[in-house]
This record gives sequence, structure tokens and C-alpha cells, in this order.
Amino acid sequence: MTSPLSPSASAPSAVRWTPRLWGTLLVLCAAMFLDALDVSMVGVALPSIGSELDLSTSTLQWIVSGYILGYGGLLLLGGRTADLLGRRQVFLIALGVFALASLLGGVVDSGPLLIASRFVKGLSAAFTAPAGLSIITTTFPEGPLRNRALSIYTTCAATGFSMGLVLSGLLTEFSWRLTMLLPAPIALIALLAGLRLLPRSEREKDHDGYDIPGAVLGTASMLLLVFTVVQAPQAGWASARTLLSFLAVAVLLTVFVLVERRSPGPLIRLGVLRSGDQIRAQLGAMAFFGSYVGFQFMVTLYMQSLLGWSALHTALAFLPAGAVVALSSTKVGSVVDRFGTQRLIAAGFALMAVGYALFLRVSLDPAYPAVILPSMLLIGAACALVFPSLNIQATNGVEDHEQGMVSGLLNTSVQVGGAIFLAVVTAVITAGPPAHPNPQQILDSYRPGLVVVTGIALAGLLVTLTGVRTRRPHPSVVVATSTVATATETKAEAEAASVAVRK
Repeated sequence: MTSPLSPSASAPSAVRWTPRLWGTLLVLCAAMFLDALDVSMVGVALPSIGSELDLSTSTLQWIVSGYILGYGGLLLLGGRTADLLGRRQVFLIALGVFALASLLGGVVDSGPLLIASRFVKGLSAAFTAPAGLSIITTTFPEGPLRNRALSIYTTCAATGFSMGLVLSGLLTEFSWRLTMLLPAPIALIALLAGLRLLPRSEREKDHDGYDIPGAVLGTASMLLLVFTVVQAPQAGWASARTLLSFLAVAVLLTVFVLVERRSPGPLIRLGVLRSGDQIRAQLGAMAFFGSYVGFQFMVTLYMQSLLGWSALHTALAFLPAGAVVALSSTKVGSVVDRFGTQRLIAAGFALMAVGYALFLRVSLDPAYPAVILPSMLLIGAACALVFPSLNIQATNGVEDHEQGMVSGLLNTSVQVGGAIFLAVVTAVITAGPPAHPNPQQILDSYRPGLVVVTGIALAGLLVTLTGVRTRRPHPSVVVATSTVATATETKAEAEAASVAVRK
């Protein structure tokens, strides 16, 4: 694989970020931006979709859940596929499928076809997300270069989510179909640029075969887990259907672990999870995204259903959080270099918990600058610290041939955490109000949900604090050139391109 990094640099600050290197990063950022954009845009368009296509509320739910099912269910397979078949190839093919599915979603005239297009988009994102992240981690060496690249990359996700809320409010005024069609041209431009800019990657040759049983069991267990969690609030958490589904998930996961322990080329090498930092990163990802998705769900209902705000007004209320993330994108990497991922994740979870707790002060007649805005700013600062740091922590110290696997595992934790905790929050707030509640009773039913998301953030903080060290780690040597050395690179050249940095 050819790398756009300059091999002549002798320090991180001396490495020249060439136009090709920036182009590579921008292509990968575009795919991550589209994933987040697509998730946030569809929610605001659902009422218009239901009205035009004559869909019930339960059917509308599957326009969202179909994407989550495809995305969360196939991430493990997508990550390992990128390692085995080539990250560049997998990324570009999946991005092309994403563009076609976006086009299909904008022209269909039936609910089942729209849901099918959403599932295919989720499926393609399950391959682009881990492939894109592993391209970054194998192109940028561990240390300041990778930290800066990942901070920009993860910021694009938050920016896409924030912009999706605003764009959906604007586009839905004309037609909901525009919200489905918008990602198609962006994905096509990214695909064409990627064909020219992305570094070529070869298939992994020295692997121990394809873990077909593990792939089937892993995919089936994740699909069933996401499906069960999404359907549980509707079917009932204590219903026979839900309990049997959870039992089936447990059986599938048990068999999956047994297969992976015996497989010569496992879908997930279980030894990766012996690392305390890795486990904390995975649990932190679940707590981070799960708490935020639950918070955003409740706040959207509060603003639109109780306060009567429009979709655009609601989106603008969330915008300060996204603005904080976007403005801090170029600074987070250097902060990680100085303080380490654990301290930043802990600080971020603390800010997030305070932001959620402050929102408990809202009333039916809120003062936005005094009540809502402080929460949004704190949560934005938390996202800016936590999300890049989790990605850096999960991928540090992992061999190149397993970067796709770890990336898929991290994204799976994000999606599963989001699905599980959103379902829990939904169950909590719907269990509170009486049959015909007044606005104050509805607002009061949201408060236990806010307590739950605050508790989830505090749990993430406690998990992170177990890894915070009182002493700074000793300086270590990292290579400030491409992690993929050419056949002619000598030991002396590699040593000349290495620098001492603090982890």
C-alpha cells in the first residue's frame, strides 16, 4: 500500500500533510459524515413520509429501525471483511451501494421498498464505517498524527448529525424525498475521489482461512439482539416473545464464543478483550452513545410535542452542541497527546452527566439561554472530548491486520449501546404518565428518563476512572511515517523517521 505521508519527516510537526493525504482523510470523513447525516435527517421527515405513503406508526418505526438493524447487525462482519479482502476495495464497494440505496429510497412509492432501501443503507454503512476507520489507523502512525486525524474524522460524524437535523427541517418543507436523495450525490463524489486518492491495500494473505461459522453466528446474534431490543417496547419487555428472543441471543453468543476460541482465523480474536483499555473503550462507547441517543429522543419530544416548536426550531436548539464539536476538531488531537485518552474520556463523561442533570430544570415555559443552552454547550464539549478519545483508545496498540476487526467491534458497541439504552429510556418515560395526561404530567414522565441517561453517563465515568493513572506514562517511541513500510525501507531509515512522544 502506498502512503501519502512523507517518509522524510523526523518529528510530528515536521510531517508534511500533502494534498493527497488531506484528500484521503476527506474521503473517509465524507463517508462518516453521510452515516451521521442519514441517521439524523430521517427522524424529522417521518410524519411527512407517513402521510404521503399512508404508513402506520409501527411501519414508520421500521424506517429508522431497518437502518439500525442492518448497521448494528453486520458491523462485526464488515470489520473483519475489510481486513481480509482489502480495506480500500470494501470501502469503495460499500460506498457505491450506499449511493444506489439512497437513490432508491428517494424514488420508491411504498413503505416496504423504503424500509428495504434503509436496511441496505445500514448494511453498506456497516462495511464503510470499520473499513474507513481502519484505513486511517493503518495510514496514520499511532501517536500525534493518528490522534489529529481521528479527531477530525470523529468530528465529521458529530457535524453530520447536527447538520442533518437542520437540513431535514429545511428539505422536508419541500419534500421528504429530498432528505433521502441528498446523500446520493455526496456519496458519488466521495466514491470518485476515493478511486483516485485512497491508498491501495492488498488482501491479507497469511490468514488462517475464513471463519464462516463465526461470521454466521456473529451476524445472526447481532441481528437478533438489535431486533429484540428495537421491538421490546412494543412487544413488552416481559412478554414471552421478548424473553425467548433474549434467550436465543444468549445461546447464539455462547456458541459464537466457543467457535471463536477454536477457530484458527476468528472473526473476533477474543484475546483483544483481555486489554483493560479495550474493554473500557467498548463499554464507554455503549454508555456515551446510548445516553446521548436517549437524551436527544426525549428532548426532541419535549420541544416539539410540549413546546410546539417546529422541526427547524428544534434542530437549531441542538446546534450549539454540534458547533462546539466542530470548532474543537483541530485541537482535540493535541489535547489527547498531552493528557491521554483516559483523562479526557473521564472529563467528558463528567461534563455529559452535569449537562443531562441541568436539563432537569426545564419547564413548560423554559428560558433557552438560562436553562437549555448551558446543557447543550456542556454536552457538546463532552462529545468533543469523548468520541475521538474512544476511537483513539480502541485502536491504539492493535496490529494493522486487526484494525478492521477492532473498528467493527467499536462501532458495534456504539450501535448496540444506542439501541439498548434508547429502548430502556423509552420504556421508562412511557410507563409514567396516565392514559390521558396533561402537559405537566407528560413533562414529569420525562424526568425519570433524564435521571436514567444521567446515570448511564455516570456509569461510563466510573468505568473510565478505573483506568486513570496517577502518574503520566513514560515516553515511548512511535514511527512518524506510514505504518506500511516499503520493501526497500531499511532499518536506519525507519529509525530516522521515529520520534519520542508522550502517550
